[in-house]
Formats: sequence, structure tokens, C-alpha cells
Amino acid sequence: MSLTVEHERTGFQTSTSALNRTGLPMRLWRKAKKFGIWNPTEIDFTQDAKDWLTLSDLEREVLIHQTGLFQAGEESVTLDLLPLIGAIAREGRLEEEMFLTSFLWEEAKHVDTFDTFWSAVVGHHPDLTVYHTPSYRQIFYEALPKALHRLSSDASPVAQAEASVTYNMIVEGVLAETGYHSYAQMLERRGILPGMQVAMGHFKRDESRHIAYGVYLLSRLVAEHGDPVWDAIENRMQELIIPAIGVLNEIFERYPHLPFDLEPDELVNFAFSQFQKRITRIERARTMSLEEVLGVESHALEAAEVLA
Repeated sequence: MSLTVEHERTGFQTSTSALNRTGLPMRLWRKAKKFGIWNPTEIDFTQDAKDWLTLSDLEREVLIHQTGLFQAGEESVTLDLLPLIGAIAREGRLEEEMFLTSFLWEEAKHVDTFDTFWSAVVGHHPDLTVYHTPSYRQIFYEALPKALHRLSSDASPVAQAEASVTYNMIVEGVLAETGYHSYAQMLERRGILPGMQVAMGHFKRDESRHIAYGVYLLSRLVAEHGDPVWDAIENRMQELIIPAIGVLNEIFERYPHLPFDLEPDELVNFAFSQFQKRITRIERARTMSLEEVLGVESHALEAAEVLA
């Protein structure tokens, strides 16, 4: 149950009814408890450190560049996520808040993992700000913190939708998912950095749950509040897809001859494909009832998004 203006509670949900265990938030919560319990400090980077010494200077540079973007990106979402959790909590959406507690835990573990990589594999912590290009700064220095922290004073449906698009659809659904996809391919093709390959597996499963919730949240907001929310979603996606693809293009521009058989067109096409299928799924909520989104449709969202 939500808070009153005076920040006093009107009651407790579990005092009068059971948790909704069939809805998407609780099903994702179960998956988070099962698949999200892993410890970064238990990943063995011994072979990674040996593999690192066999790489060319260009290969190491590209890996440092990508890892550095991941590092700052994960730190950013860790720092900026709390206002979204607070907005959901103030509305009394207990099941959603329970799942959202796993977000912060998992994003923090991603930060921990990348920080370990520098000392365990690279041997030092380089200055990573040199890789923060204009498009990257537009998203992580400006758009993400502004959209998320706005929720502390404005938790309207439109504000929630714009925050979720920025975080779940752009930062996670385009940048993180595409980045982790390419990074994992690079390592698998060469058969190197087995510890980081393990980490990538954890990251991809974590992010798939986060994105599934984002699609669910945006679909719920559209079903509840109609075209004003849909218009905000569509406008925000179109606004941010340009700098998101810009982040990828600025990597390619820095390295005319990419190692690890990286294909720029392949990555951009992957990003656009993932982006488009989520817009389509969210737009479908315009013709659905709230009950459909909360019930049967949540099964389809989970099946489409969650890897484990």
C-alpha cells in the first residue's frame, strides 16, 4: 500500500493478502534469487592474466577501451538507480520493489567484477576517462542521471516511462546488451580470458532480467495511462537511439582496423534489432488491458527476454 502525503502508511499488503507470485515481478525475483547469487571475488582470473600477456598492443587497447566503458556504465546505474526503486516503493508495488532490490545488488557486483579485472589481469588501473566520448557523456553524464534523479521530485507516469526507457531500453537494452554480446564473442573466438567469459555469462543473465522488467514496467504504464505515456516513450527512444549508436560508432572510428574479427555493421544491426523488437512489444500494450499486461502478457515478456 502506498504512502500518504504525510509519509504515513495506510496499511501493509501482506497483512491482508498474499503476494502475487504468478506475475512477472515475482517470477523474475525467483530467477534473481537462483541465478543472481554469484560472487565476483570467486571468479578465477589466473589464466586471464596469462592470456593478457600474449595479446598484441592493439588487442589490449581495444579490451581496455570496452571494459572501461562497461566499468563507468555499471557505476553510473549503481549510483542512479535508487530513485526508481523509491518511486515504485512509494506507490506500494511490493512485488516490483522486491525484484528491484536485486537490480542494485547485481549492478554493484558488475562494478566489483570490472574493478577486480584491472588488478588481477591488467596489473594496473588505467585512466579510463579518455574513452568517454561525446555520445557516451551525453548518455551517462547527462541523460541517465537526470532522468533517474528526476523521480525524486516527479514520479509521474511520464517521468517513470522516460527514466525506464533511458535505463532499461537504452543503457541496458542497446549499449550493455550489444557491448556484452560483442565482448563475449571476442573472447570466445580467441579462446581467451576464461574468467571474464564466466563473468560475461553472469552479466548477460542479470541484464536479461532487468530488461524484461523494463519492458513490463513500460507496458504497464502504457496500459494504465495511455497515449501520453506512449508518446513519451517513443520520443525518448528516438532521442537517445542516436547517441547510443554514436557510442558504438565512436569506438569504430578510433580503431580503423579492429582486432578479434569485430564487424561494425553486425553490432549496429544487433543493437537496432533488439531495440526494434522491444518497441514493438511495448507498443502492443496500447491495445491491451492492464489485466492482460499484469497477467497473461507477463509470461510472454519473460519468455522473450530472460535467458535463465
